[in-house]
Amino acid sequence: MSSFSIGRRQVGRGRPCFITFEAGPTHSGVEAAIALTRLAAEAGADAIKFQILDPDRLCADRKMPFSYDVLVDRASGRRETITEPLWELLRRRWLSEADWQKVKAAADECGIAFFATAGFPEEIDFLAELGCHSIKIASGDVNHLPLIRRAARTGMSIQLDTGNSTLGEIERAVDVCRAEGNEKIIIHQCPSGYPARIESINLNIIRTLIQMFPFPIAYSDHTPGWDMDVAALALGANLLEKTITFDRTTRSVEHIFSLEPAEMRAFVCIVRDVERAMGQPRRVLHAEEIKRRIAIRRSTWLPKGGRAGDRLGDLDVEFRRPGDGIPPDVYETLADRRLAQDHPSNHKLALTDLS
Repeated sequence: MSSFSIGRRQVGRGRPCFITFEAGPTHSGVEAAIALTRLAAEAGADAIKFQILDPDRLCADRKMPFSYDVLVDRASGRRETITEPLWELLRRRWLSEADWQKVKAAADECGIAFFATAGFPEEIDFLAELGCHSIKIASGDVNHLPLIRRAARTGMSIQLDTGNSTLGEIERAVDVCRAEGNEKIIIHQCPSGYPARIESINLNIIRTLIQMFPFPIAYSDHTPGWDMDVAALALGANLLEKTITFDRTTRSVEHIFSLEPAEMRAFVCIVRDVERAMGQPRRVLHAEEIKRRIAIRRSTWLPKGGRAGDRLGDLDVEFRRPGDGIPPDVYETLADRRLAQDHPSNHKLALTDLS
């Protein structure tokens, strides 16, 4: 399914790029999550995304380390690598079901779609009850076929993160969704790393995914700024996912490459400007372009004039602006035509001047 509806918008080929702001890793509680939702809507995003993950169930080893970079100094760009237990990191962003209901209500009030990553069947069931618009499967779960199957059965759009996965694993995950009758699939190119290394981004895989699958293809950005997002858009990405934060210097994961409030609207505007600049695969000239073209193209002139009966190919000609007369390419086909009447020097030639 190359395009389909999510919330109030269509996503897919031939549709405007769908913009999702990710706040799952960067909120610090229910009030922060609601505030980021409102900022996303005000900026013009189409969806806000969160992560509904239970750290107590997900992390069997509560001491398993996780490393990421934080921004220490804005001016110099100096970074510091932090390593902490993954359980503690996930625990900071955990919210109760009642909290998530408040966040979803805020999204509805703002008119923005609500997306979420889920890690367990019960979380998927909760998102279905909540009225979530799309469920995302984390890249680490691309081979968690029971979870993917459970998500597909809800009938909601399924977003598949594909970081560190093979094309074969992606195909298998897609097949599981389709076997459940769910064709509303979005496939993400999601480079790994916090932030991702430039050499690991592999934007060209977007073209491969477009060729392989008849579904919308997305890009989840893990780099500072928006250069990679613009490049992904130009390569054909139908959805862009960008993380947002209140403060990029927050000492926690993913803040370092997130957009701050003052940048969110600019990001949306840049995406829309690039879309307009991309135009169409066929060259279609607009009225204003045709008008400008006449001003810079050339017409055929007789600098020394000519007499009735003179063969055009024997006369001296020059090609001068503007191009509202006989153009050079047409002149070359008229060499054997003759002047119908006398003409003075510096005469702009017209077809009616020829016999």
